[in-house]
Amino acid sequence: MKIVLAQQNYHIGNFEWNTQKMIDAIEKAKSENVDLIVFSELCVCAYPPRDFLEFSDFIHRCHQAVEEIKKHTSDIGIIIGCPSINPEVKGKDLFNSAYLLYENEIQDIVHKTLLPTYDVFDEYRYFEPSNTWHVVTFKGKKIALTICEDIWNVGNNPLYRICPMDELMQYHPDVMINISASPFDYTHVEDRKAIIKANIAKYKIPLIYCNTVGSQTEIVFDGGSMVFDKYQNLIAEANYFVEDTITVHLQEDGTFTESILKHAALIPDQELNPITYQSELNIDQIYQALVMGIKDYFQKMGFTKAILGSSGGIDSAVTLALACAALGNENVTAILMPSQYSSSHSVTDAEQLSLHLHNPKHTIAIEPIFNTFMQQLKPIFQDLPFSLAEENIQARSRGNVLMAIANKFGMILLNTTNKSECATGYGTLYGDMAGGIAVLGDVYKMQVYALANYINRNEEIIPKNIITKAPSAELRPNQKDSDSLPEYAILDAILYQYIERRQGPNEIIAQGFDKALVDRILKLVNNSEYKRNQFCPIIRVSSKAFGVGRRVPIVAKYLG
Repeated sequence: MKIVLAQQNYHIGNFEWNTQKMIDAIEKAKSENVDLIVFSELCVCAYPPRDFLEFSDFIHRCHQAVEEIKKHTSDIGIIIGCPSINPEVKGKDLFNSAYLLYENEIQDIVHKTLLPTYDVFDEYRYFEPSNTWHVVTFKGKKIALTICEDIWNVGNNPLYRICPMDELMQYHPDVMINISASPFDYTHVEDRKAIIKANIAKYKIPLIYCNTVGSQTEIVFDGGSMVFDKYQNLIAEANYFVEDTITVHLQEDGTFTESILKHAALIPDQELNPITYQSELNIDQIYQALVMGIKDYFQKMGFTKAILGSSGGIDSAVTLALACAALGNENVTAILMPSQYSSSHSVTDAEQLSLHLHNPKHTIAIEPIFNTFMQQLKPIFQDLPFSLAEENIQARSRGNVLMAIANKFGMILLNTTNKSECATGYGTLYGDMAGGIAVLGDVYKMQVYALANYINRNEEIIPKNIITKAPSAELRPNQKDSDSLPEYAILDAILYQYIERRQGPNEIIAQGFDKALVDRILKLVNNSEYKRNQFCPIIRVSSKAFGVGRRVPIVAKYLG
């Protein structure tokens, strides 16, 4: 059987676009005499549709798309993902389903059993889990057709009480096919391969895995669709962060011959879920994910132009370089906004960066704006000493300038706050925390430096002085980040243990960190939740990002 995996980038709710993309792939596969083409989870509407699933019109359009695709199946089998209606009164109204289309008919429908409801996933909010299982028969092959999470319940600590593959094995399937929408994080490629191999080791049959690709607001899908034979050999692997296809021939004995042998060029396997913070781990993958996150956010929102504040610091420099790679240098405008506290090298560094990138830039001094604020506030502030209030006026003045230009010219403001700052609340609401999308909000400070070095791997794009100088917000004389925060290498390591690994204070202290410092940092994290709750979407690259994947109360006393 000749099988194609179509790894595609969909757009949530853009049914015409998604449908046409699939039809184009189907017609190409038909011209190549393919027997079966496989698409990804919920490809008809794109993943995750979230509360759109509560609209009957949305579901109706999903089914209209299936009817349109069905017209192209006279001589090819198609597996697609689409929500389906639960006919039972009891339970949720929908299933997350995989459809087999062939000979212009819906030949079979399989429902997802394991519904992830953790981190960025919230599927039990919408879907009913399947409680019946059967194999799908196509051209004499019995297919164990599963959907994403259905193959993840293996190992010594299963999350679910049932394993759909255990149920399907009684029907003696020839092959496993899994359609997925598995998000990226910088250790997840290795996780997926380990899970696939674990399934094959347990069930002794080959596995075909089709993942989606593309970014949907904050969630990045990296693709990497794979085919493994029954001996756990990787037969073919799609490229990462791009649309791609895999073509294989499934033989009678469960082995494959490939039309085109393909293995994606990735770095060697890394440690799964490392217990210690590693700032350079898979930094090339993080770079690709952030570029895709920016590019897809703009394209799918219908915008082409970005703006950001260029301070001469490492965060804005890396954000600017990433945005230029995603959108084109000419489409990213840098605004330099020096204050009376800005150092001369901050301005010259920012200017040099834009010269290297060939992007448009403008300079708008904020001291006159700040002075006007102070004059108007003097009757209330009187002669009280300079404090955080005056620092924040500067940051908010910059935010107002950037938003004014963005509004005037139809741009999206890129936020440059990194994860270390976001975690500890080291930022100004409605000032440097303003923006349409946070590019570095899931990237710790030391990872930002690693990204800068990666960007400079072939030539100096980010000036060396930006990378080597001490970071500063420059909101008061001689200010340094280290005045308010510990050294970033230590801070990041503690934050990683608390946020990604969910370690408590005693467990972190036992790793050798200073107790007073750990207590102070965790208090900063928990007391800053009100700021993050008002923050813009953050492109997710880690296993635990701020935003929809991390839900903690604002009004709480735990470690606060």
